[in-house]
Amino acid sequence: MADREGPLNPAPNEDDVPESTLRPRQLDEYFGQERIKESLRIAIEAARGRGDSLDHLLFHGPPGLGKTTLAMIVASEMGVSIRITSGPAIERAGDLASLLTSLQAGDVLFIDEIHRLPMAVKEVLYPAMEDFSVDIILGKGPKARDVRLKLNRFTLVGATTRYARISQPLRDRFGTAFRLEFYDEEALSQIARRSAAVLGCSIDEGGVKQIARRSRGTARIANRLLRRVRDYAEVKADGTATSAVADAALAQLDIDPLGLDQMDRELMTAMAQRFDGGPVGLETLAAAISEESDTIMDVYEPYLLKLGFLTRTPRGRVLTPAGYAHLGLDPEMRVAQAALFGLDGGLDGPEVE
Repeated sequence: MADREGPLNPAPNEDDVPESTLRPRQLDEYFGQERIKESLRIAIEAARGRGDSLDHLLFHGPPGLGKTTLAMIVASEMGVSIRITSGPAIERAGDLASLLTSLQAGDVLFIDEIHRLPMAVKEVLYPAMEDFSVDIILGKGPKARDVRLKLNRFTLVGATTRYARISQPLRDRFGTAFRLEFYDEEALSQIARRSAAVLGCSIDEGGVKQIARRSRGTARIANRLLRRVRDYAEVKADGTATSAVADAALAQLDIDPLGLDQMDRELMTAMAQRFDGGPVGLETLAAAISEESDTIMDVYEPYLLKLGFLTRTPRGRVLTPAGYAHLGLDPEMRVAQAALFGLDGGLDGPEVE
């Protein structure tokens, strides 16, 4: 019988498929991060066997590697609900107390960018994580009194791209901290295949490999590139994302065979041609390319460091010979420039990151 809301199994409009639909729901659907998956599988099975909640978990690493997805998988595998928020969204201790008291037994509370929690909020979070209780003050002035409320046992899952900025007292209250690493090409290929199936995108193995190679080791980027390749295939080809079609689509987006885009190359070119390859301070470099220093450090640098195109030194960032070679520039130009102009890089003072 036909569905009252429309025909049976209507063809999906891929543009209407939200990013959340591409997220795997179970550990078996999550590709890559094998060491973390195995540790989580053991912890989840043990907790379910005891009928207990999981210990608090902390995920850290570059953006786009699946920290939010893992938190949602943890909740799904445990069969509980998840509440999602972020450090900047919790401005006052009362905001956190309201969240905590609304959690049911075993629920997961996910806080993204947990390093940005205000100090007053952390003071409420500490006893909540350890004793599953929260202190609130009723009344004002001389009649004010402190009341301790018991909370249902819950699991806090924190995520951050700045592990060093999490205070030691907060780090110590997590049962386990996991660092997510960049994905290898095989894992990214599996992610692209699965996402293509969800999106209803026709893609062959060559197209999958093109996307995997240019995804910067990042699952989120793989899904984003897949969408763009799908669009190109539908408009410029017969709808199938072959290797040649994917290559043309990604070249049109100015993404090179290593996954570097225009901003990556602009950053390295500025270092080579304007700062003699470095050392150059982060703030100076950010001003030179009109980009936020946090964006450079969180988005661009991790992959460039992984490729060996940049290094960090106590005096600043330095472009390596491999970085020069990728730009098609001669590393010896640095020596010639230094002799001609007396350059020593643009320094902001001692580097702190």
